[in-house]
Amino acid sequence: MSSRLKVAGWVALGAVAGALTTMQLQANARSTLSPLPLDEMQQLAAVFGLVKSDYVESVDEKKLINDAIAGMVSGLDPHSQFFDKKTFKEFREGTTGKFVGVGIEIGMEDGLVKIVSPIEGSPAFRAGLKSGDLISRIDDTAVRGLTIDQAVKKMRGDPSTKVSLTIYRKAENRTFPVTIVREEIKVQSVRAKVIEPGYAWIRVSQFQDRTVDDFAKKLEEIYKQEPHLKGLVLDLRNDPGGLLDASIAISAAFLPKDVEVVSTNGQIAESKASYKASPDDYRRRSSDDPIKRLPAALKNVPLVVLVNEGSASASEIVAGALQDHHRATVMGAQTFGKGSVQTVRQLGPETALKITTARYYTPSGRSIQAKGIVPDVLLDETAEGNVFAALRMREADLEKHLNNGPEDENEARQKAREEARQKLEAEYAKRAEPPKPLPEFGSTEDFPLMQALNKLKGQPVIASKSAVERKAEAKTTE
Repeated sequence: MSSRLKVAGWVALGAVAGALTTMQLQANARSTLSPLPLDEMQQLAAVFGLVKSDYVESVDEKKLINDAIAGMVSGLDPHSQFFDKKTFKEFREGTTGKFVGVGIEIGMEDGLVKIVSPIEGSPAFRAGLKSGDLISRIDDTAVRGLTIDQAVKKMRGDPSTKVSLTIYRKAENRTFPVTIVREEIKVQSVRAKVIEPGYAWIRVSQFQDRTVDDFAKKLEEIYKQEPHLKGLVLDLRNDPGGLLDASIAISAAFLPKDVEVVSTNGQIAESKASYKASPDDYRRRSSDDPIKRLPAALKNVPLVVLVNEGSASASEIVAGALQDHHRATVMGAQTFGKGSVQTVRQLGPETALKITTARYYTPSGRSIQAKGIVPDVLLDETAEGNVFAALRMREADLEKHLNNGPEDENEARQKAREEARQKLEAEYAKRAEPPKPLPEFGSTEDFPLMQALNKLKGQPVIASKSAVERKAEAKTTE
């Protein structure tokens, strides 16, 4: 395994980011269309006809059309996308927090799939799989050489079908097979615990359909255990975003009623909006308001929000709102910088278009597009410093992101990241062992979490000595 792939594996284990999507859902495509450019449409039709008649082998017409649409949309920005039947199904699974599989949260370690945590109550949990187990084979396929996405797809499938996993358990130095029957899994996007008397930690890993309900339940459990909570850490590290209404609801849990959480602005009238800490702006039809059940003391409990380069979109909305209203101290690393809103418009029963329709702004009017939220206190990943932070991609590194800077700036960022990778590989090539993966979030070895607790308790905080604010991209004409 090359050193390049090893570094990629370490980064993946430390910070696995998912689809970066803050969105509003629209049921159907808009019925009004602008006049079509006839010459260009005739050219498109001519190309379609030539490919159909002259290509070396027959081509499926539907695939040609889908590829043409996908190409049109992919030229806009990194977050606009055409969903065919398969990708639309996967997208809906990601936002609902439900999918069919075995029920494990995973990372990569030395080319193998590492089980970070089995989801409680899932088939993998019942089969006895444990955190730290390594998967070396999925059915008849060796895992080494697969990407994490390829491994995930092989473990997912239809309900009641079987998948065989070969497990290596390092603690017991043994390898054994496990056959698991796939079933619908409900992803736990919220975890929480009391860390020590009076202080609690709650982590949101993604903003999904069930997130607000799960968030309220976890906080209710915390207050039953600690009715006089002295401080709370809201952990949004590596949270790639999700549903806009969920981010508004979680912001509203901590903010005064009716203050602005986020505003949006775009070309169409419906994209010009202001969303407030009010049930009218986050509660869905025919659903109750779980935020209303939370203790009144939550509005005033001392709060720290933890973020890093993997905090994007909806998580940046929450961090920005709490920071602007001086409701929380934001600590960690500068966030991803995805300051755009995607609207999903269904084109047919099984296809849809996800298209960027607006930029969003924090309550003070900041656009964080290609910049991110700058923490009030910058922290390193570990007590020894930042190990992998320089390697992580951000919005400003994505091709065709909104507000592109000059091309030489993009090249400079890519060059800096490549130099950081080479430096890291050279440094660890001299050592007998590779760098340790970053500790699990919420553990006693979690350095940023320990600094957040120190902040809440009024104790000294070890701020980063090397991290500096990264500036926003130079804007092009709007």
